[in-house]
Amino acid sequence: PQGKKKTKLDTSFRCLLCNHEESVTVNMDKQQRIGTLRCKVCSARFESAVTHLSDAVDVYSDWVDACNQVNQPDEYASDDSRARRRPADRPPPPAARDEYGRH
Repeated sequence: PQGKKKTKLDTSFRCLLCNHEESVTVNMDKQQRIGTLRCKVCSARFESAVTHLSDAVDVYSDWVDACNQVNQPDEYASDDSRARRRPADRPPPPAARDEYGRH
């Protein structure tokens, strides 16, 4: 029997701020447990906590969630009828940071 082929995940992504394709790259520092995302065009940056199971797409997904939370606060309200559910083992993403590390 043949071995299973591992599906290759994306490592570069479209920037949510400047909309350039393949301009966002992710650096994973699993020893420090931090994933850092950076756009080569507009220098947007984002950091997210990672685990040994995390991949670049997870950091990008956390950035998308954080941007959505900032842009659509009603979707993330504390009211149970409007709250978006997240898996219990995955904490909410940290706030997005600019290139100077500010929220």
